[in-house]
Amino acid sequence: MGARLKTGDLVVVISGKNKGKQGKIARILADHDRVVVEGVNLIKRHLKPTAKSPQGGILEKEAPLHASKVMPVDPKTGKPTRVRFSTDAKGNKTRIAVKSGEELPSAARHDRKGTTGSTDKAKAE
Repeated sequence: MGARLKTGDLVVVISGKNKGKQGKIARILADHDRVVVEGVNLIKRHLKPTAKSPQGGILEKEAPLHASKVMPVDPKTGKPTRVRFSTDAKGNKTRIAVKSGEELPSAARHDRKGTTGSTDKAKAE
């Protein structure tokens, strides 16, 4: 699939029943070329009452979309754009929006516990 899409990117759906909807990428399923976008492609799952959830009921959750159905949003224009790759002076590979030439922001990296950013709690206290 390449790295044109990353977790946390703001994307817009370009085809299908959810066409035009925007959301952030929650998960990438690289083996199947699919992405899960927050608030898009919602499905309903019927949950039978169990000991864990005695209430049961109907749950709404996001289903995966094929990666070709979404495009990143250009940070300058707010419209969907293709992605081009470029290397900066330090040799780092960056993603560039084709429409405006702006660099696509890198999403915040998450560690295994789900927190973002540095773990310097001593400085904060």
